[in-house]
Amino acid sequence: MEKSISKPVSIYALGGLGEVGKNMYCFENENQIVIIDCGVKFPGVEFPGIDYIVPDFTHLKNNKNKIAALIITHGHEDHIGGIPFLIQHVNIPVIYAPRLACALIKNRLEEYRMLDQVKLVEYNNQSKFKIGDFDISFFRVTHSIPDSFGVVIDTSEGRIVSTGDFKVDLTPIGPDIELRRIAELGEEGVDLLLSDSTNAENEGYTPSEKNVNDSINEIFNEAKGRIIVSTFSSNISRIQQICENAVKHNRKIAIVGKSMEKAVEISRGFGYIKIPDSSIIKTEDVRNLKGSEVLILCTGSQGEPNAALSRIATGDHKDIHIIPGDTVVFSSSAIPGNGIMIAHIVNMLTRAGAECITNSILADIHSSGHPSKQELRLVLKLFSPKYFMPMHGEYRMLRLHAELAESLGIPKDHCFVLDNGDTLTLAKHKINVGYQVEHGVTYIDGKDINGLDAAVMSDRRILIEDGMIIVAISVDSRSNELILDPIIYNRGVITRKNDKVVAELTEIIKEAVKEKLSGKPNFAEIKAIIKSKVSSYVYSKTKRNPMVIPVIMSKN
Repeated sequence: MEKSISKPVSIYALGGLGEVGKNMYCFENENQIVIIDCGVKFPGVEFPGIDYIVPDFTHLKNNKNKIAALIITHGHEDHIGGIPFLIQHVNIPVIYAPRLACALIKNRLEEYRMLDQVKLVEYNNQSKFKIGDFDISFFRVTHSIPDSFGVVIDTSEGRIVSTGDFKVDLTPIGPDIELRRIAELGEEGVDLLLSDSTNAENEGYTPSEKNVNDSINEIFNEAKGRIIVSTFSSNISRIQQICENAVKHNRKIAIVGKSMEKAVEISRGFGYIKIPDSSIIKTEDVRNLKGSEVLILCTGSQGEPNAALSRIATGDHKDIHIIPGDTVVFSSSAIPGNGIMIAHIVNMLTRAGAECITNSILADIHSSGHPSKQELRLVLKLFSPKYFMPMHGEYRMLRLHAELAESLGIPKDHCFVLDNGDTLTLAKHKINVGYQVEHGVTYIDGKDINGLDAAVMSDRRILIEDGMIIVAISVDSRSNELILDPIIYNRGVITRKNDKVVAELTEIIKEAVKEKLSGKPNFAEIKAIIKSKVSSYVYSKTKRNPMVIPVIMSKN
């Protein structure tokens, strides 16, 4: 009898470990790479000018011939938003995605004119695919968006299960989590479990969608004027509940923002949002109705300057302006770093006469779609894995999840708290820590899919925090003499009134350049001495390290 050849499987994340966002998990053997999810992370104010943060795809580019498929667990942006940037760099033969995620991905790829570059295949909980050496199947989970799934990867070396994002909701809005299937997988044997850690700090159970619906109903009962709800356009379950309550309370729905309009259109087409055409109005028709007859659904819950809510708050929206008596509901928790922008929007809305609700159960959107400790314990018990790797969460969340697994009897040396780029190797049903793959982040500015590197972001932070000084000098390159006194341009460093400091700095540069010119230096050496002298002097006066840009103009 012929002996089967071992094909060890490497498991690693290019995003999603030590952070909430840009989820991307890879499963690689000598022949194939199968990827689960490709998401973005939304930047805070510490990333000036950046629209998205995505994983560094260098490792995948270096192994592009091995990429067999991309599997999507659900349609949230932190799981699908990076797809256009990925397929620009590598060929993805096929993307497997559930129904709603498929539609959202198609819409996104159409925006980038990339739809013809990839094959999209829809799956459900009955689907099974053979992708090279990997056998793939699925189980349905409950999350804050319909059509969410966990993934089972069967290999010659053992079984790997990824839960995707989930919670155990016994009264969900939509289909139940397949606890029976999870238990069956556990009975059959799971070698490695990867499980959602986002809510691992919270004891007990995550509130049911029914509780959230009760909270929405209460807001509709109490609000006398217009209700304006701001949320992410991908929070389909929440949008569904909000719209259905609007119909119930005889409010017409105005949808503001292109992404929100598209999300509602797609979800209505699939029956995930059930509202009659007669309940939807154009934004210009809002003025013709009483406040108690209107719901305005918009984007901008993170205080984004160009989003619909910001334009409404500043009075820049062509049809909708805040009037006293409006109730504005922020239906998502603040992304770290965005608190200042949100507070600014709340202040503007309040000044205009609106009541702002930022701390209801609706505001805890991200956590409400993820499992708390009792749900994590239940799923760990049902899967009963030999080895465990917490995923999707900041480091403290991953660590707490691992400790939870240990408390249920999984040996400590079988629990792995990893960083992006770290690998585990599965061979003959045993796990060992492997090598590290190249990883990092790419900053997306606008629609530049090539991204910006860390050096550019460092420069932007310096400009924001410490300012910039440009020093222009004119040199006669034949006689090696300074033709004119240095000219100093500064932004955000030295006040215009402080002429004395500028004069002193001019003299310091002038003397240093003259001394350097006596030794017949090249331009690089002159620039270096200017940078050194300016940096040293400015720091002594301001305790700042501005960006210094020397400009040399040569006569000859």
